[in-house]
Amino acid sequence: MSLESIPEPVRLRDVAAAAGVSVSTASRVLSGAPNASPSAVAAVLAASERLKYRPNLVARGLRARTTGLAGIVVPGIGNPFFAELVEALESALREAGLDMILGDSGGPPSQESQRLETLIDRQVDGLIMIPAGHHSSALAAQRASHSVPIVQIDRQVDGLSADYVGVDNRLGIRLAVNHLAAQGCRVVAFASDDATSSTGRSRYEAVQSIVAQMADVTLNPVLHGTFSFAFGGEVARALLAMPQLPDAVVCGSDLIALGLVREFRAARIAIPDQVKVTGFDGILFSELCDPPLTTVRQPIQDIADEAVRLLKARLYGDRTPAQRIEIAPSLIVRQSTRVAGA
Repeated sequence: MSLESIPEPVRLRDVAAAAGVSVSTASRVLSGAPNASPSAVAAVLAASERLKYRPNLVARGLRARTTGLAGIVVPGIGNPFFAELVEALESALREAGLDMILGDSGGPPSQESQRLETLIDRQVDGLIMIPAGHHSSALAAQRASHSVPIVQIDRQVDGLSADYVGVDNRLGIRLAVNHLAAQGCRVVAFASDDATSSTGRSRYEAVQSIVAQMADVTLNPVLHGTFSFAFGGEVARALLAMPQLPDAVVCGSDLIALGLVREFRAARIAIPDQVKVTGFDGILFSELCDPPLTTVRQPIQDIADEAVRLLKARLYGDRTPAQRIEIAPSLIVRQSTRVAGA
């Protein structure tokens, strides 16, 4: 097709002329404003559909001082849990009439700050962010909150007055530990993030507190690293170097558990007969693991729906104090902890 044959884009004035109304009337009808007669509404909508009119969203946003865009910032989209959460957020935003722009911070504070600034420069109406760290993300998040509303999900920043939606980490850890205790486990190891994130910190504090209240369960050892497959392998090697394996390992994420299970299988450690393993998150790969992984499943769509609800309320002028919402997880019991015949 030559450049000469490419048709000119249909403009608002073309729709108005085809409908036999003024440009201002056509604009009011297409923006959903009141005070247009039923006959004008019908004529404009029919003309718009017939001409395949596409409104200029940038121009509309400039006039209305809104873009209908939400910025999403995550520490690493390669993490399956974050990928599933972004998918749920996109669905919830679409239902709310908003589009999204995704920014992958990659973890370092400078890069996270740059992603936030870029999204604000792109005129997003608000932000939903998973902070990389509870301390390292504080300055960038605080600056961004001066420009647009922010809702934090999964993780949160110390001292930031912004809405937060996440899972009840304490309940999740309690479900895992109680399940293992019921299976006869008496020595339980814990492997998780090194508490640079609020998630890692809360899960570590939870397992310490919960096991301390149990007379017949000991927490040993505790291993800190990252929410990653590679760290799971390191955990397995560290446990294999000990004189005796623990009865079970509670992992702070499914990725850690998956890496640990692979290393144990390579060392011919029978799961769950010699050691039981639990994860946290409920990602798809936990079910595909061999053996399938017992995990604390996060209610991902519920978290996304609540985050978008809070963001939309802020965009419509809600100035009530910041809310903190924790949603209950569920324990999915699979073969990595089941006793024989169970």
